[in-house]
Amino acid sequence: MAVKMMGATLPGNSTVELKEFEVPEPGYGQVVLKTKAATICGSDIRCIYRAHLGKGAEGYMDGMIAGHEPCGQIVKAGPGLKRFKEGDRVVVYHISGCGVCYDCRKGNYISCKSKYRAAYGWQRNGGMAPYMLCDEKDLIELPDELTYKDGAQVACGFGTAYEALEKIGISGDDAVLVVGLGPVGLATLMLAKAMGAEKTIGVEMNDYRIDLAKKHNLVDYVFKPGDNVIDEIFKVTGGHGCEKAIDCSASDGGRQTAVRGTRDYGKIALVGEGNSMTLDPSPDLMHPTKTIYGSWVTSLWKMEDLVEHLVRWNIHPEELITDEFPLEKAGEAYALMAGGQCGKVAVVFPD
Repeated sequence: MAVKMMGATLPGNSTVELKEFEVPEPGYGQVVLKTKAATICGSDIRCIYRAHLGKGAEGYMDGMIAGHEPCGQIVKAGPGLKRFKEGDRVVVYHISGCGVCYDCRKGNYISCKSKYRAAYGWQRNGGMAPYMLCDEKDLIELPDELTYKDGAQVACGFGTAYEALEKIGISGDDAVLVVGLGPVGLATLMLAKAMGAEKTIGVEMNDYRIDLAKKHNLVDYVFKPGDNVIDEIFKVTGGHGCEKAIDCSASDGGRQTAVRGTRDYGKIALVGEGNSMTLDPSPDLMHPTKTIYGSWVTSLWKMEDLVEHLVRWNIHPEELITDEFPLEKAGEAYALMAGGQCGKVAVVFPD
């Protein structure tokens, strides 16, 4: 008789349903993971929890176990493994690409357009359950220096932040502006500090998240959105603006702030998803010769690179987890994340 477990699914009406599933068995090139921690992403809230908005490759399949930010330990290995073994601690890269297309061969599973592409927690079962079936090719080694909650943070949010920062480049010459201090914005600030930013500036309207950024010494200055926010940014940057900016707000006003708060010849990365952007190309971009980068999640190899650097920098993403819940209270976890009065929210599993 198959062994059963409970898993959290998202019906799309701002609720969570716990359902019974069989504990998976690994096939060739696969492992079964004992989930240790799974964090909740803003895209889970925006695209699945409130309503099923995505289509095709970005669509949630009804009844799938949610959770695309899992981390755990391999407890059962299928045949044909080439690197990992039972007992290994791993992060799961959540987009399982086909592995053989042009984009996958460059390590960009996120861009895989094959019919075989399937994301954990969206089109195949994710980490909101005690056990999880994974393909070996989607795993990243979790060093002993990092916790399982660190690894869950890496699985999407910190990887997304790192990709954007790598695109625009960060050094000790840079004042870095981050607009929107939700979990990805906070991760961006933590990484920018570790990468040597000369100063960090945040823009956020949520007092809880402002206080969280200050508590962890992630910002040198933080301002609320408003008519004078650009003047405030210029005032603390010698009248020039920031060399680098990242928008995590996904709002038109936030994106305008990121662009207009950047100095001439500066670089801006857009990370927050959804909505539109209104700019005046000549004064906002062309005349000051600014560059805007689009950035979406990260590549498999760069996530592995990030894990290595977290150890070298001696920083722990789990510090930005403000609330933890057991699986049976997953409904409370998702509701809290949807309300925004939190940092990162995690579902944790007993050993």
